[in-house]
Amino acid sequence: MSNEPDPTPVIDLVEARQRRRHDLYEARLNNMRARFEQALPLSSGSGKPKSRKARKKKPKR
Repeated sequence: MSNEPDPTPVIDLVEARQRRRHDLYEARLNNMRARFEQALPLSSGSGKPKSRKARKKKPKR
């Protein structure tokens, strides 16, 4: 037995698993954002909001 420390690093498996899960979730989120942007593009026209037409109230009976 020698008093030298072991040169191989210790791998924290829990931390490595959390990092992988985070990367997977982040990739899935980015993919979903890209699909939503493709399906529902934001209008890049004028900055004016479109006015809505007023609904007619039904007469009370």
